Amino acid sequence: MTQNSILFERAQRSIPGGVNSPVRAFKAVGGTPAFITRAQGAYMWDADGKRYIDYIGSWGPMILGHGHPQVREAVHAAVDEGLSFGAPTEREIALVEEILRLMPSMEMVRLVNSGTEASMSAIRLARGATGRSKIIKFEGCYHGHADALLVKAGSGLATFGHATSAGVPPEVVQDTLVLEYNNVQQLEEAFARFGSDIACVIMEPIAGNMNFVRASVPFMAAARRLTRTAGALLIIDEVMTGFRVALGGAQSLYAQAIEGFAPDLTVLGKVIGGGMPLAAFGGPRAVMEQLAPQGAVYQAGTLSGNPVATACGLATLRLIQQPGFHDQLAARTRQLTTGLQNAAQAAGIAMRVDSEGGLFGFFLLPTLPQNYREVLKTDGTLFNRFFHGMLRRGIYFAPALYEAGFVSAAHSEQDVADTVDAARETFAEMANG
Repeated sequence: MTQNSILFERAQRSIPGGVNSPVRAFKAVGGTPAFITRAQGAYMWDADGKRYIDYIGSWGPMILGHGHPQVREAVHAAVDEGLSFGAPTEREIALVEEILRLMPSMEMVRLVNSGTEASMSAIRLARGATGRSKIIKFEGCYHGHADALLVKAGSGLATFGHATSAGVPPEVVQDTLVLEYNNVQQLEEAFARFGSDIACVIMEPIAGNMNFVRASVPFMAAARRLTRTAGALLIIDEVMTGFRVALGGAQSLYAQAIEGFAPDLTVLGKVIGGGMPLAAFGGPRAVMEQLAPQGAVYQAGTLSGNPVATACGLATLRLIQQPGFHDQLAARTRQLTTGLQNAAQAAGIAMRVDSEGGLFGFFLLPTLPQNYREVLKTDGTLFNRFFHGMLRRGIYFAPALYEAGFVSAAHSEQDVADTVDAARETFAEMANG
């Protein structure tokens, strides 16, 4: 029996499902999860001593790779000063100032501890600022596990949400309207019918929890136009994309294509914490000042702005501003995705890939999907075979069909070449039955 199996068996006796976040349990792909003992650069090692080239990167934060020496130095210095104070620190200001400088759509930022907390708080703020109740989200976009967001889509116009988790009362999601991603017509019809009641639209510019599906420029432009006309707020969830797809986030890319584009509120996480629990939401001063203690919208957190987390995040943000950082990261990511697609094609297996900066996705489909309904056409059994074939060869992709992947600055050209070689072997194995 392997050490991974022993640990998983032990964990299931005291932790629900044996894990503290569901996707880690390998339930979607089958098998025993790898229990990680350490990580460095582009690699992780499990309890059995097996090394993996890591394309999860703690689900996005490790844009520099694991254990970057300057980040570690900053964290160690912060630990020596104290783990938590429950009082303001100068480093909180420095981190927020750095974020504001890189994302000019925001004038003020509130630090929190998780993407879920940031999304939940941004929606509460939007409701408080507009005095309205209804929100629009899109099928396949994940904004954390707050009750009002745990809904699935129906077909057609603005279907009222139905909870997809036990413990969520129907009345909690009755004001959540769920639409199809990249469907401009549905969005227009929803605003025509409910416009004066809609507080906000929340959306991922690249939906990373249906693997990798980007919002089309016409769709994003329509969301901006309709919210502005109706007096609703546009919330861009950049928990995954923020500082990873570009230094200014995905919103900077859409601003190049859409004149005057800027969101009203932005949700951030992952990279801004550098691997520590840290997230944020921000926007114009007039909106953000409606938060307590200045305004009537309450939000609080004991560990918000934690001194160790802010040290980690600040060091990370400063390092990714090196000249050419994102260009090099994007090139390495394209090297990976092109190699994967060519390997699949050589084996006669349909695969389509997409990437932006250090974020990527692949689909075992003949065309790239544009929404969740199309994503669901992917053959889950085929993906599971690919996942386990790569895992056996020391390549750690996400253990779920609908998760994006992450490349770090620590991934070398050789790491990518080794990954593509493993993919060739795996696809050949799959093609031969």
